[in-house]
Amino acid sequence: MQYRGERTPNKNEEWRELEPKLLDAVRDRMRLKHYSLRTEDAYLQWIRRYILDNGKTHPRAMGGVEVEAFLTRLATKSRVAPSTQAQALSALLFLYREVLAVDLPWMENITRAKKASRVPVVLARGEVAQVLQRMQGREWLMASLLYGSGLRLMECIRLRVKDVDFARNEITVRDGKGRKDRRTVLPAALASHLKRQCDEARTMHERDLDEGAGEAWLPYALARKYRTAARELGWQYLFPATRTSKDPLDGKTRRHHIDEKVLQRAVHAAVRAAGLLKPVTCHTFRHSFATHLLEAGADIRTVQELLGHKDVTTTQIYTHVLNRGAGGVLSPLDRVRESRLDGEWAELFESALARVAGNVAAVSPA
Repeated sequence: MQYRGERTPNKNEEWRELEPKLLDAVRDRMRLKHYSLRTEDAYLQWIRRYILDNGKTHPRAMGGVEVEAFLTRLATKSRVAPSTQAQALSALLFLYREVLAVDLPWMENITRAKKASRVPVVLARGEVAQVLQRMQGREWLMASLLYGSGLRLMECIRLRVKDVDFARNEITVRDGKGRKDRRTVLPAALASHLKRQCDEARTMHERDLDEGAGEAWLPYALARKYRTAARELGWQYLFPATRTSKDPLDGKTRRHHIDEKVLQRAVHAAVRAAGLLKPVTCHTFRHSFATHLLEAGADIRTVQELLGHKDVTTTQIYTHVLNRGAGGVLSPLDRVRESRLDGEWAELFESALARVAGNVAAVSPA
């Protein structure tokens, strides 16, 4: 009941009251389940967009129909990629199941973004050398690790000093994709460079300690369990940032790892300088690592373990190299040129090529 003189709150005011309570509840739940900050930010953006797209209506007042309509609009109007639509669905399922304790009905009327079947971009060995030759210093070392050890971008960026085992020629990846640890090869060609990088990390850490800082971020509750571990050299990042920054979780000032964009920009610049037209990213080095191992005769199960794939079918995407694919087939057009039995046809073909080349030269600008 509304009494005289009372003002009915509009939706903007309701949203201002709703937003911090709901989103804080989502954030708290995600941190309870140890979701990464990247996933946290992505989920919160999708939940906020879902609410705004439905006129700032509280999610509890909506359900499967609204979720279906929202995801369908993403595919039909926004034309998002299948992975983007899947991420939005995961965010909304988390909101309803984990925060609101509401089970959504089976949504069978969603228009799915069509998932394309693509082969990975792979560099030839010479192309890898061309790119790496145009990089230097720390960025060169990180890119070399991506290719030489098959690391993902953030796995390389988040390496700690203790994760490099020179005695066993191994690199341990901690808390990788799927929250799994694994071991991969440490390239012998990079051993001396990695030792020098460890020395640089040591020097920077000692300087931070002298200034009263020097604590690294530790996962979970390790900082409380091992109170001095955060100040030990082994827990420091192998590729530390040049400046300290404030941790968004607890507000403490620490020296974090280098920003991944530094390496991404360096790779992009090197690819352009090398004149490569392939869409090369940091992840392309990991694709090339797996492909070149299989080409050299490595067992697919070994490659699976080095890459950290849960299922070997994921690794099988690289087995196109075993059959050589398009590169192992001689085009019938080229076979005509090489044929000795069809000499007359070969002569006609060569004369046709010469004629075409002459016409192209005639119309080309000087």
